[in-house]
Amino acid sequence: MGRLFGTDGARGIANTEISCELAMKIGRAAAMVLGENKGDKKLKILVGTDTRISADMLSSAIAAGFCSVGCDVLQLGVVPTPAVAFLVKEYSYDAGVMISASHNPCEYNGIKIFRSNGYKLPDEMEEKIEAIILDEILPPPLKVGGEVGSITSGKNAVKDYIHHIENTAVGHFYGMRIAIDCANGSASETANELFRRLGAECTVINCRPDGVNINKNCGSTHIEILQEYVRENGFDLGLAFDGDADRLLCTDEEGNLVDGDKIMAICAKHMKEHGRLNANTLVATVMSNMGLFKFCEENGINCEKTKVGDRYVLERMLEKGFHIGGEQSGHVIFLDHATTGDGQLTAVQLLNVIRESGKSLKTLASEIEIFPQVLKNVRVSSLGKLRLFEDKEIKIAIEAAEKELGDSGRVLVRASGTEPLVRVMLEGKDKEQIARLSEQIAEVVRERLI
Repeated sequence: MGRLFGTDGARGIANTEISCELAMKIGRAAAMVLGENKGDKKLKILVGTDTRISADMLSSAIAAGFCSVGCDVLQLGVVPTPAVAFLVKEYSYDAGVMISASHNPCEYNGIKIFRSNGYKLPDEMEEKIEAIILDEILPPPLKVGGEVGSITSGKNAVKDYIHHIENTAVGHFYGMRIAIDCANGSASETANELFRRLGAECTVINCRPDGVNINKNCGSTHIEILQEYVRENGFDLGLAFDGDADRLLCTDEEGNLVDGDKIMAICAKHMKEHGRLNANTLVATVMSNMGLFKFCEENGINCEKTKVGDRYVLERMLEKGFHIGGEQSGHVIFLDHATTGDGQLTAVQLLNVIRESGKSLKTLASEIEIFPQVLKNVRVSSLGKLRLFEDKEIKIAIEAAEKELGDSGRVLVRASGTEPLVRVMLEGKDKEQIARLSEQIAEVVRERLI
């Protein structure tokens, strides 16, 4: 993890940790790195945002930074993160920037940067940007007169993105009754239009963003709202997005959770049956449930495991030519259609399976047995997070839990890549046992990493 950039861009409290000054500096430094070996070419940059109140402030600041070193900026307004990744390539721009803190509350914001090919910046490019900003190794090449960049507004971004996702559908979804939770975020601009155009009968909730209600008791981080809504109103299924719509969690007709692991399992099996699963392989992270790994084994699917973070999933997919991968949290990457996780694209691929198989989501999801899992997010200090793997008392607590679980479960303790948290995850057959052991480890982490 870098000094400014975590596993998913730079992120923090808006106007303090992610300030206007920092956003402007990131714009300038990013232009310097992106412009290497391009001579006097004037770079073109896309900037999109989610719906949080600080988005305009930070998008204006980073756009000013780009313009000050001679880049032209196209501001897209409110769009999903994957729309930026798609449109930067579609419009032949040099880079795309998304101002978003994804699933976090409104006081947070962040900056994600995509290259011209639609992929996030690799670690080495982020490190160069960090060095320019923090170590002041190069002064920014400020422009004057006619060399200063300009800012224009994009008019067709939402329409072009919806058209792209619509084209990945196999037929239409007539007869499906779907409830959609937009988390008062980016999907508020796209989801209703997209799924209605595909023929579904849609009811959309939490789609009235006011700048501060993004992810607030709604969306994929609070899917219990959608679960109850689906149960009470007789929908066939529900789709829940996060603030920037790059994640999807679902609920079946009875309100049962269908998470990223189950979505990946359902789609990977369908792809294998139709000869579209390259090397019969799915890529997941070490945080995926043991039930996913068991399902893959039973269905002749190889499951490769990576570190936590969709960027590591994507790296493995690109390295070995695999077509599907993702995370339990609902980041799923369909490399045939996108360069990053996309909640609405994932929803369309899942609906394709439901339509082609003739089975309900409940029936499809019931094929995957999920092992009980407990996840505790322990808030620690920023310095404490860095000491996680050096602390002997924490190591002793982890080893004791692993010994007690034996072959019937597993322990995974890791630092969050985006927040001052340590995540303590235990899995096993006995839910009471893993709950007790997870709390024992969490208590040691709290005491040791203040």
